Amino acid sequence: MPIYNAPVRDMQFILHDVLDVSASGLPSHDELDRDFTDAVLEAAGKLATDMLLPLNVVGDREGCVLENGVVRTPKGFDAAFEAMKEGGWTALDCDPEYGGQGMPYVLGLATGELFVSANMAFNMYQGLTHGAYSAIHTHGSDAQKQTYLPKMVSCDWTGTMNLTEPHAGTDLGMLRTKAEPQDDGSYLITGQKIFISAGDHDMAENVIHMVLAKAPGGGEGTKGISLFIVPKFLVNEDGSLGERNGVSVGNLEEKMGIHGNATCVMNYDAAKGWLLGDLHKGMRAMFTMMNEARIGVGLQGYAVAEAAYQNAVEYAKDRLQGRAVTGAEAPEKPADPLMVHPDIRRSLMDQKSFLEGARMLSFWGAHQIDKAKAGDDEAEGAVSLLTPVIKGFLTDKGFETTVLAQQVYGGHGYIEEHGMSQFVRDARITMIYEGANGIQALDLVGRKLAQDGGKHVMAFFETVKSFIKENEQNMGLKADFLEPLKAASKDLQAAGMFFMNNGMKNPNHALAGSYDFMHLFGHVALGLMWSRMAVAAQKALDEGTGDTEFYETKLATGRYYMKRQLPMTATHLARIESGAEPVMDLAAEAF
Repeated sequence: MPIYNAPVRDMQFILHDVLDVSASGLPSHDELDRDFTDAVLEAAGKLATDMLLPLNVVGDREGCVLENGVVRTPKGFDAAFEAMKEGGWTALDCDPEYGGQGMPYVLGLATGELFVSANMAFNMYQGLTHGAYSAIHTHGSDAQKQTYLPKMVSCDWTGTMNLTEPHAGTDLGMLRTKAEPQDDGSYLITGQKIFISAGDHDMAENVIHMVLAKAPGGGEGTKGISLFIVPKFLVNEDGSLGERNGVSVGNLEEKMGIHGNATCVMNYDAAKGWLLGDLHKGMRAMFTMMNEARIGVGLQGYAVAEAAYQNAVEYAKDRLQGRAVTGAEAPEKPADPLMVHPDIRRSLMDQKSFLEGARMLSFWGAHQIDKAKAGDDEAEGAVSLLTPVIKGFLTDKGFETTVLAQQVYGGHGYIEEHGMSQFVRDARITMIYEGANGIQALDLVGRKLAQDGGKHVMAFFETVKSFIKENEQNMGLKADFLEPLKAASKDLQAAGMFFMNNGMKNPNHALAGSYDFMHLFGHVALGLMWSRMAVAAQKALDEGTGDTEFYETKLATGRYYMKRQLPMTATHLARIESGAEPVMDLAAEAF
């Protein structure tokens, strides 16, 4: 069975050495001192390794089963779900008014990483519930909040998001699900939704579906879409469960991975639902879920890769193959371990440097969300800008990293015995769902760059510039971190200028370069994160620390990223500046 060890030390470094969360001035962060966060993360890590990790392979092999209209989850999932609920993990960063613990989002995200690394498919049941909770918490009426949120915070009831239909994926304006208004203020929802994660299961009393549908008078396209709360079981006035609603599971999808999560075809046959938020403004309410989900999927991208990487490291240390080219390093053994070979080191350093940078970017994004919730408009703008980067770049590179980890095993990585195949299969979906990564790139270039007159992207450039200026006297970091970051930032700005100068004349110039721009932006973002971590690590060393090895390792890993990964910005810029012609010149008939 694969191993997994919670990277609590690295998380603590980010939370306290770099972000200094307890001194951020946010009321929700006041109690986040090192001892408190260490206790929370250690407890979450223990649950992840002791209970969730052993169930990962069980979920993969058994999958979910549809029996008499009810989805049965794999053996052991129900007990683990009860442990999650009893430990308060589902309520960690939820509103205390509804039974939550009121912790900040950044801590919820940190514990979420541990659960995803141990068992991604299992954690999706509570993860999707959190998104539905957020939609109701933000857009619901007081009555809706009182009816649904306490049970969803505890995960006695779970939640879903229902967008996709067989003919309408990204283009939601084409959806056909109808909502017919009733005299009592409810609506009857009729239609079919597909790819609904955690659409039904046997671990909760009720499932609360967030369903996009079109009500009369909404017009064409996405502007006519509304969002509805549609429970599996109707809820009586006293909060007890009533009769079964007109919601059923038509089928379970047979998938490449995440077998332990039920991906359902959901049929709505005059199911009773209630409007959430404003009529015909459902996309605004749904994006409360979608944006949170996209940050969460970005986390999934690197969290699964983290587990795969840990196993690859252990294998590289133990597996004997060949001799070091400079001479035997284990002459008493028949061969040296894989770890002696430079190409294996390259692969592992690619993995390690990406993973630690990705964790920093995700934690930074979560911290910005906490600031935005406290009324910081600049933080809200930064999160909006970086969301497609966090989702798209971290899942693309996360999948690539998972495959690199599998490759360390050679042929043993391709068979099921070692578990690396499951990591690859599970990670693959992160590039597709919650908006395929091509859509993330289009969102970044087509919407986010120009948002609020380009204010947010200019603020990002200013953040990079100010950081470099503040630390330019740090000669120990200048050549290895600050100068590469400056060069990469210039590449990003040049790409933006290319879009500005050419995109208006021919929009294809921008769209053909959008994917490269997302990756270019991702590398610059990780370059900034690594530079911030380098400053914190160097500061700790300068002040004297009993953990010298950790901080020196951090600096060495960061230098690797800046020297071996960050220069990819020049390649992406060259591809962007080649324009649309190489992409669009070939006639469709020639493919």
